[in-house]
Amino acid sequence: MSEILTPSKAASRLTHQLNLFAEVHQAARFPVDVASVAREAAHLFQWSDPIVEVMAAPLKSFEGALFGNDERSLWMLLYNDQMPSKGRIRFTQAHELGHYVLHRSQRSRFECAKDDMFKWADGQAIEGEANQFAANLLMPLDDFRQRVDGQSVSLDMLGESAERYGVSLTAATLRWIGHTDESALAIASRDGFMLWAVPSRRALRNGAFFKTRTGHPVEIPQGSLANDASIDHDKLGRAVASRTWFPKAGDDFAIREMKLGSEQYDMTLTLLHLPRSAKAWPSYGEDD
Repeated sequence: MSEILTPSKAASRLTHQLNLFAEVHQAARFPVDVASVAREAAHLFQWSDPIVEVMAAPLKSFEGALFGNDERSLWMLLYNDQMPSKGRIRFTQAHELGHYVLHRSQRSRFECAKDDMFKWADGQAIEGEANQFAANLLMPLDDFRQRVDGQSVSLDMLGESAERYGVSLTAATLRWIGHTDESALAIASRDGFMLWAVPSRRALRNGAFFKTRTGHPVEIPQGSLANDASIDHDKLGRAVASRTWFPKAGDDFAIREMKLGSEQYDMTLTLLHLPRSAKAWPSYGEDD
């Protein structure tokens, strides 16, 4: 019976090999050369169905793809090299490698659009698993924690991590959201509406989240930094009233809101940092 690999276990196996290689050859550990790892993955796992080609391709509506031959004995990993940054390309390559490592027994063809790269929540099936694998491979949690734990979070601080790992600021922010014990929420928006919103575990427990996957548009609130067109960036953040974002919150408290507008990505990235114990749930008896 073949071994069942989780995203974190599979990435950890490769991370161990990359650590050894960097130590023996005194080579730079980061950023990860995903194309080289992909070509060696079958050998490292002792599999007989390797990725034989990693190449750029004009994928148009897709960011990345993974194709197997009819027998699924040989695989090809493709990525769109017209993406706006090397960080996006690197994460997409790692995402497709995640499909190869975790899901190639399920199908022979994977075609992944931009939205698939932001499905990080539990329960988002194979795209979420591929993203978790990519995050673990590119930003190993032990190294990531050494850089961010104990620091006051800001988009400046997360930008330093993004530079170290060769990923986008969005990927580094989502990595932090996924492991932190703080109450925080990452939001991407365009034209005044949310594209997605990912809460930390504590924020979710405290009611600080938005239902962006229902198909109903969620508007960026008036009075928020994210909705202020006169301010493109505020990476350190400023205080806004909790009821600006959560108008039915039982208590009023201050939220630190950070913002980065990106013409390159055609979106605004917002990071909300809430007090750890603050509840955004409505008062008892109010509609949710």
